[in-house]
Amino acid sequence: MAKAVELGGVDLSLGRGASRVHILKGVTLHIDRGESVGLVGPSGSGKSTLLMVLGGLERADSGTVRLLDQDFAKLDEDGLARFRGRHIGVVFQSFHLIPTMTALENVAVPLELAGVPGAFSLAEAELAAVGLKERVTHYPSELSGGEQQRVALARALAPRPDVLIADEPTGNLDEATGRQIADLLFAKTAERGATLVLVTHDPSLAQRCARTIRMRSGRIETSEPVSA
Repeated sequence: MAKAVELGGVDLSLGRGASRVHILKGVTLHIDRGESVGLVGPSGSGKSTLLMVLGGLERADSGTVRLLDQDFAKLDEDGLARFRGRHIGVVFQSFHLIPTMTALENVAVPLELAGVPGAFSLAEAELAAVGLKERVTHYPSELSGGEQQRVALARALAPRPDVLIADEPTGNLDEATGRQIADLLFAKTAERGATLVLVTHDPSLAQRCARTIRMRSGRIETSEPVSA
């Protein structure tokens, strides 16, 4: 099967001088197109950093990072930003919505900036698809946490990305709301044939993925299919 993600011997350190920390240590990982993968492990194990590397949000110090056959090392920052805008959707734990923009604008403006035609119509359709048809003119402060994460999910899905990365997408939500967001996340990525890579501390969420990858101290400890 064609690969969505191919990482080979990836190393990454962050910080400067005495505070520099070696976070990823020789990480090699392959993820198939359309696969759903849960990244699990203790805090500080490198899960979120690995997610940022494969999303093109952090540059590896060494090793190879390829997404959809594109070698990230061959892209400058502008090229990487364009590639990310076309092919990668990102959902964060803390929503990252712009408070001065309505739900509609939060989804449409990134599309407009990327030159997508009919950005506002597309944004409206995406918000309806996540159950927010009646909330498009509301600002983030007027929305519940679950509604804000739905906006964030609509924003990530609107460009029809090939790969969706999600960092603790239910971490700031109560159990029932988190389950609704998880249902949407899995349904929408499956519906569109997108690859999903998910960082979570929630074992029940990891169990919904086709495969879980356990990290410890910057290395992949185990990678195994989730039993039915």
